[in-house]
Amino acid sequence: MPYAFTQDVPANEEIYGKIRALLPNDPPGLQAHIVIKQDGGLRYLDVWDDEASWLAFRDTHVEPAVDQVLASYGIPHDHSMVTFEPIDVIDVWCGQAV
Repeated sequence: MPYAFTQDVPANEEIYGKIRALLPNDPPGLQAHIVIKQDGGLRYLDVWDDEASWLAFRDTHVEPAVDQVLASYGIPHDHSMVTFEPIDVIDVWCGQAV
């Protein structure tokens, strides 16, 4: 069963772009990653094959990239400023990549 979540982060497009540039293009287990601009930052909507795939990618790639980019801005990597909510997936339907 796919594992999905939303995550609200107090980041802007510039910070996101720098983090994204440090991440691999085809992470194993990723089905979809959507970034939405909203008041106060960005919202991510991710769908992964399973929770283990997400956790492995997060620990190996995401956390180090976020640490590096935020440090370059002098911003502490503070998880208390992030809202994370798992969601139940009914279906995943992806068109061709943009």
